[in-house]
Amino acid sequence: MSRPDEDARRAYWTASLDAANDLMEQVIAYRYEESGEVLGSIPDAMTAAGVEVQFSDSRLADEFDRLFYIREGLLPYLINAAREMNEHGWILKIEDGFRTQEMQTRLGHAPRTFDQVVRMCVWECHGEVPPLDLLFKRARAMVAQNPVCGTHTQGAAVDISVYRRNDGSELCRGKPYLEMSEITPMKSPFITAEERMNREQITEVMERHGFMHYPGEFWHYNQGDVLYQLLVKSDSPGRYGPVHWDMAANTIAPYDDPYGRLTDEAKLESLLHEALARIA
Repeated sequence: MSRPDEDARRAYWTASLDAANDLMEQVIAYRYEESGEVLGSIPDAMTAAGVEVQFSDSRLADEFDRLFYIREGLLPYLINAAREMNEHGWILKIEDGFRTQEMQTRLGHAPRTFDQVVRMCVWECHGEVPPLDLLFKRARAMVAQNPVCGTHTQGAAVDISVYRRNDGSELCRGKPYLEMSEITPMKSPFITAEERMNREQITEVMERHGFMHYPGEFWHYNQGDVLYQLLVKSDSPGRYGPVHWDMAANTIAPYDDPYGRLTDEAKLESLLHEALARIA
């Protein structure tokens, strides 16, 4: 059954995702100069700082152990944000950190995420099968389809949730992580006043310590990369780009093609048909 505000929700989703896709186009056109900065362990840094933090125990795309790492230069900022949350009576939960190229690609293919994108595209198209170009744009906005757009592949981002220290309950922001719907954009009007306040207060803490929010998702914060430079309206190049990481040696190497698609058109079409069969 349709909701009374169905048309408004659909229009908002379309406008928000169009804006997110435009932002990704700007990211692709912007410049960056890889700093060569290596990755540091978030759990080790938080333990050494004596800050109470939680970490997701779920597997990325149901197959990969999550890599709770970020560029070393960002660790002090993240520690200070988590410490301030403790002072507020909150616990920062890191849902996700660095992703390898394989992890980012497989996340974009995983039924748990891809089916949500397809379902929303079908809804946007009033029940019709979405054209591939629309699906690609929506997938790029929600699960980066070009490495340079994927701040997790750059070691520059964290996905987060926040919990109360006194009773362990989550500060509700509309839905738990990982939600893909018209309530996903940070400023969605389809959440309660309390949920909006929680989003705003969490974002204030993160941005006070240098992590900007991605407008398309209420859980994603990044710093130092191209997306960050665009969000803060800087003229400086991004410091971080997508990198391959040798965990044992803690060395990084830039991608050969940071701008290409992680999923080509033929594969995207195949994934679409598989998803349609699952959600039918």
